[in-house]
Amino acid sequence: MHRLMRAALRPVTYSRWVHLCVPILMLAVWMFIEPAAPWVPLLIVIPLGLLPWMRLAEGLQAQFLLTPPDRGAGSDGQAEENSFSTIASKKWSDRWRTLLWLEIRLVVSLATMGVTVWLPVITVQLVTTALGGTVTTDNLVPAALPAWAAWALAPVPLVLLFVVVILLGEMITAIARRLLGPSAAERFTALEVRTEQLLERTRIARELHDSIGHALTVAVVQAGAARAAGDPEFTDRALSAIEDTGRAALEDLDRVLLVLRESGQRPSQRPTLAEADRLLESARASGATVDAQLIGPLDQLPGPVAQEGYRILQEALTNVLRHCGPVPVRVRIGMVADRLDLEVTNPLPSRPTVMAGGGSGLRGMRERAALLGGEAETGLYQGGWRVRARLPLERIR
Repeated sequence: MHRLMRAALRPVTYSRWVHLCVPILMLAVWMFIEPAAPWVPLLIVIPLGLLPWMRLAEGLQAQFLLTPPDRGAGSDGQAEENSFSTIASKKWSDRWRTLLWLEIRLVVSLATMGVTVWLPVITVQLVTTALGGTVTTDNLVPAALPAWAAWALAPVPLVLLFVVVILLGEMITAIARRLLGPSAAERFTALEVRTEQLLERTRIARELHDSIGHALTVAVVQAGAARAAGDPEFTDRALSAIEDTGRAALEDLDRVLLVLRESGQRPSQRPTLAEADRLLESARASGATVDAQLIGPLDQLPGPVAQEGYRILQEALTNVLRHCGPVPVRVRIGMVADRLDLEVTNPLPSRPTVMAGGGSGLRGMRERAALLGGEAETGLYQGGWRVRARLPLERIR
């Protein structure tokens, strides 16, 4: 009883009722034309069910009327596992499932029509009998029924109507999920799309973390050093370094925002290791002593390796400034046989600088290297800290 009362208060119960009543319009028109052949609509829907777009129409209708709370749970025309396919049929198996759905829907709607019409009629006849009136045609209530019994039985058909409608609604929804649900191929396509979206979001998060995090770290270190130095000339150099780093960060931010807006414009080129000097000079301007050795034609590296290598170097230098301050840094970047080696080492101060944030940068470096089939190691090394990445070249080419 509690479930029945709760279902009676749910809007989806009545939207499912509307869904059950929609085919009644076609049945009613046909019954007006040829009442002796109620089975003909079952033949009429056969060619309709084999049309590819019919699955799209039925899927959208089921989505809006049978499970409105779940609408919008999926993406790219594909909903979650318990929802419906909203694309045209691509295989004959989908067309046959759609045809079977149309046939079952007509039969269930025919039952709904009988329940919706005759149960309220019985209630009206019971009330008429209770009031002492006479039912002249199609009397479904015994004429000798006492008035008190008629009053007592009058609500029963309406309650039964709600029960039947609720049960039919749940039944037709279960059948629709079975016959109009995404096929295995559609689920696989939706999974691929979802995976691509998650990978893109992760990549954008790494880009923002590395570029903006580096710029803010340099700005904080420069500002603190300038305030401690009290030297106007040093302050001018610090402000110039902050300006250059901030301008580069704004370029990265604009590029990422273009991707997020999906404006269709081609984003600006991502920085590569050919521009590593910009990072090294930024670290030097922050007070760090950078011993850099760049070996090989870094401007000829494959695009993905050069881009991800730049971000790994950027994150490594950012972590040095963030946690250790302006300490000596040793940078080695070189092309060795079929791979790119990148190594950043620095000593650990007795009292490391602690700044808010952190934790995702090291994981991001490892993820970048893993996406290229390489590896990145971070940890203690000879009393200091080392970031070491090895990125393969051959499989990228």
